[in-house]
Amino acid sequence: MSDATYNLNGGFKPTMKRFADLSGADFFPTPAWATHALIENERFEGDIWESACGNGAMSNVLELAARSVTSTDLYDRGFGEGGVDFLEADWCADNIVTNPPYNAAEGFVRSGVKLARRKFALLLRLAFLEGANRANTIFAETPPSRVWVFSERITFYPAGAVQQGSGTTAYAWFVWDKDAAGGTELKWFKPGYKAKFS
Repeated sequence: MSDATYNLNGGFKPTMKRFADLSGADFFPTPAWATHALIENERFEGDIWESACGNGAMSNVLELAARSVTSTDLYDRGFGEGGVDFLEADWCADNIVTNPPYNAAEGFVRSGVKLARRKFALLLRLAFLEGANRANTIFAETPPSRVWVFSERITFYPAGAVQQGSGTTAYAWFVWDKDAAGGTELKWFKPGYKAKFS
């Protein structure tokens, strides 16, 4: 059953992803093309941990880029290992790649930079770059090595919804690379991933 929060004026609003994340039981899977864009531009050596795997949409693509992908989620969505709270986890991985719940993004950053041995990548709203609090804490202490901005809009739909329309929120991959020099590099994905991998 769909939550009425998403069905506004008779149609799903792709920009409402954050409300699904807040309620927990509902979720908006990541379109495959958004993950393909990352793995075509970032090399991941070693294993990958997808720590908010949902139904496996991202994990299935990550398997093309890694020898081993471990998939976990706080909720059991029929894929990977359910009941694993990334914010309380105590094991490490070479790389961690995920699309975190909207209301837990800062916690995921703090956990990810500690638990990833090589790279840590989060799919976040581009607006995550804003904010005095983050400027004085997360970005002052552990700024991302690279921010990959999407030139095409990602549209998130509730699981099972008919896909139509286009999103209005800008997203980017934030990548923390333990081997990178200091500073943050701003980069753009070229258009075409949506058509190529949808």
